[in-house]
Amino acid sequence: MTVPSVVIIGAGVVGAALADELSARGWTDVTVVDQGDVPATGGSSSHAPGLVFQINGSKTMTEMARYTVEKFVELDSFHQVGGLEVATTPKRLAELHRRHGWATAWGIETHLLTPEECAARHSLLDAGKVLGGLHIPTDGLAKAVKAVDAQLTRARERGVRVLARHEVLDVRTEGGRVAAVVTDQGEIPADIVVCCAGIWGPRVARMVGMNLPLTPLAHQLAWTGQVPGLAGQTVECSRPILRHQDADLYFRERFDTLGIGYYGHRPMPISADDILSVDEAEVMPSVLTFTPDDFAEAWSETQELLPSTRSAKVEEGINGLFSFTTDHLPLMGESPDVKGFWVAEAVWVTHSAGVGRAMAEWLVDGHCTTFDLHECDVNRFEPHQVAPDYVLARGCQNYVEVYDIIHPLQPMREPRPLRTSPFHPRQQELSAAFLEASGWERPQWYAANAPLLSGRDIPTPGDWAARYWSPIVGAEAQATREGVAMYDMTALKRLEVSGPGAVAFLQRLTTGDVDKSIGSVTYCLLLDHDGGIRSDVTVARLGAQEFQVGANGNLDLDWMERHRPADVFVRDITAGTCCVGVWGPKARDLVQPLTDIDLTALRYFRGARGYIGNVPVTMLRLSYVGELGWEIYTTSDMGLKLWDTLWEAGRDHGVIAAGRGAFTSLRLEKGYRSFGTDMTFEHDPYEAGLGFAVKLDKGDFIGREALLARKESVTRRLTCLLTDEVVMGKEPVYDGERPVGYVTSAAYGYTIGKGVAYAWLPASLADPGQAVQIGYFDRRVDAVVAEEPLFDPAMTRLRG
Repeated sequence: MTVPSVVIIGAGVVGAALADELSARGWTDVTVVDQGDVPATGGSSSHAPGLVFQINGSKTMTEMARYTVEKFVELDSFHQVGGLEVATTPKRLAELHRRHGWATAWGIETHLLTPEECAARHSLLDAGKVLGGLHIPTDGLAKAVKAVDAQLTRARERGVRVLARHEVLDVRTEGGRVAAVVTDQGEIPADIVVCCAGIWGPRVARMVGMNLPLTPLAHQLAWTGQVPGLAGQTVECSRPILRHQDADLYFRERFDTLGIGYYGHRPMPISADDILSVDEAEVMPSVLTFTPDDFAEAWSETQELLPSTRSAKVEEGINGLFSFTTDHLPLMGESPDVKGFWVAEAVWVTHSAGVGRAMAEWLVDGHCTTFDLHECDVNRFEPHQVAPDYVLARGCQNYVEVYDIIHPLQPMREPRPLRTSPFHPRQQELSAAFLEASGWERPQWYAANAPLLSGRDIPTPGDWAARYWSPIVGAEAQATREGVAMYDMTALKRLEVSGPGAVAFLQRLTTGDVDKSIGSVTYCLLLDHDGGIRSDVTVARLGAQEFQVGANGNLDLDWMERHRPADVFVRDITAGTCCVGVWGPKARDLVQPLTDIDLTALRYFRGARGYIGNVPVTMLRLSYVGELGWEIYTTSDMGLKLWDTLWEAGRDHGVIAAGRGAFTSLRLEKGYRSFGTDMTFEHDPYEAGLGFAVKLDKGDFIGREALLARKESVTRRLTCLLTDEVVMGKEPVYDGERPVGYVTSAAYGYTIGKGVAYAWLPASLADPGQAVQIGYFDRRVDAVVAEEPLFDPAMTRLRG
């Protein structure tokens, strides 16, 4: 195999990690270029305070942080003094219990501490100010510049070139792929270019016409003079790194002084184009002048929590630039337009070595096997999410919310609204409570349905689960099972696949057999080459060479575009269409008088084109709520007319509009999986209970060979649990005192009268009747493995 020539732009912690990981895998034709000196290049890595707190609500980010810690310890670039997060409010204390649950679920050792135990771990703390804490023994201080030096040294020993003081002026392309990196000292030929430029990333990406949704923002870091409680300390740090998230603060020692980081000040964004060069900057390009007024509240809060600082002074400080994205997650992957141009951006020291490994696996093997990267792929965004104004607004808001307690359903505040379905005016008239999905305003429930509560006993969940919830959710779910309901499904992505090669293309790309008669609908999976699930989709054959694919997001579109041959056309039709789901035992009574389609003859998983009143529609007999009904599609201009036609006719049948809260409850009762939550790139179909969607005998398809091996070695399973209490997802599952898995989706089942949770468990614990417990904040919730589906296992309601 010919090894490609690689140029890595940026010699910070990410570029250094990638050079080390690539060269360790035998790719040594690698050149690392940076405009600054090496190893202190002047980017964010050069001034980063180095605190590594591993716990994250994202399993992937936690695993990347854990790998970074392990590697930095091996490189002697890490002070493993532990981490301590303290709570000064009851809400924060509850959040620490939730974070303890995440850590347990993802395999990180943590300990919940009393105020006295917190003070024993960190003697500067006033125990009277805190309610408790969370201790993470393996956290600590990364020495970023030392880690850069160590990784680049290993890479050099394997043959990698490192070129300091080489400013990148352009990335030259030929025929839609990279050809060379142009620097102020000459041109470097390249088959692959990886942008690890950090705060300069947007500027470099624009050289190939790529909009990188990244905003550099200034973050305050101050240093005190001598703190009496640290006087005489001869080691750099001996106490745990400390977070006081209620006040947006973190702390680290530096011998007898204290470093204080602060996220509570106003957002201070800067354009990548306005960052000074290495030679122009007074200190370094990533360091801006400290603004003391912005730090005043931080210093006051510090003195309250750490009394020993009251006799110290703030003696120096910086406003240091770091990268923020629209969703707090890194940007990794290949440009959709220029082959060979890759990015590894918006990566902090905490995750840097993990990202380096992930990128190396992706480049060398064609996919990443160590980490699930669906949250990190740079191609995950919808077009509006890379608009400059959106990127700036979301970056600033995410800065403000770095240490906030964020509920799983909490929508972004601004900018809204961005995308509204044609049904939106009617939903407003019904007093819909809107959350947000990919920019769409999507109803969670409708206040107009409050009268449905009469005569119903809808249990109220605990405080956390009751946020962004109403008992109307339960009433809507029950009413769907009893009569008929209309659901706005417009936010789900729709792709049109057409052309002479469409059949062969979809046969190659999916696990299902889609070469069936016109009108057929097939549920199938998209797999990566290692057999991992990239998505689940429905494929409706609407013509000899025309298909409509119900997809999960922009990554599905990107995957198809990367694999389609010249005789296939893939088009995102989401914005120009809309969809209403009409479901329930009275659905046929409502819809049949309105349409020329014989709905009795239209069997389950079949589709047809026709009319509802004056509205041309495509109707697919699918139901993710487990009831008779159809997904009904039309063009956006006819959407409001479609809604009004159905609604007017539905009055005689007691039709209601129902929201996403009811939808989630009903889908879980039916056992339907949700990609990105219940299964991701790391899972295969047999583990996820989706083996029925794999047709191994249809011929070759991407991932087939890998599945043949994985099919016989299932060690974990996505498992249905019943509980007496509602949980929310990402909680640890215990077998006795042993953590054995974690929850994915959860909701209350208003038909069955039980809490429902899906969880990944060892296959040995996935048999019905097995008792386990779920760790929910500071309690254990009893759960039992149940046979699935919980509702209508004979499928009589769906097929009726």
